[in-house]
Amino acid sequence: MLALLILSACTPANQAPSIPFLPPTQPPPTVPAATSTPPQAQPTPLPLCQDNLTYVQDLTIPDGSVVAPNTAMDKRWQVENSGSCNWDKGYHLKLTGGNALGATEDQALYPARSHSQAEIRIEFTAPAESGSYRSSWQAFTPDGKSFGDPIFIDIVVQ
Repeated sequence: MLALLILSACTPANQAPSIPFLPPTQPPPTVPAATSTPPQAQPTPLPLCQDNLTYVQDLTIPDGSVVAPNTAMDKRWQVENSGSCNWDKGYHLKLTGGNALGATEDQALYPARSHSQAEIRIEFTAPAESGSYRSSWQAFTPDGKSFGDPIFIDIVVQ
């Protein structure tokens, strides 16, 4: 009160006495820190189509066929393009096991539309030596990924 009297004594007569500023007794409420939302995982894009080859049957040279040495063989398989991709010129077959039996180790895969059947043909030559031989083949995508059932020729040379 004494301070107020002293202040009022120093104040000119035509001005109202000023009231001193007193800070609040409680600190202002704190605002919680902004929380950031973790980034959402981006979904993995689905491939446009799936590759698959299903073996149906041997059309020529059944498994275990006996052939003479150095015989030319026209092996054919019936398969189904059981995937959702159409096979084009980029699709191929590769030797994956056994003897190539005179065939080129990388063959074009017959073009086939999705869910249709196709005939695969490879020309082989029987070895000169007697024995059992198997040549296994696998389908590959244009970017080199294997897919589907393997196909093979299985012969006995006598």
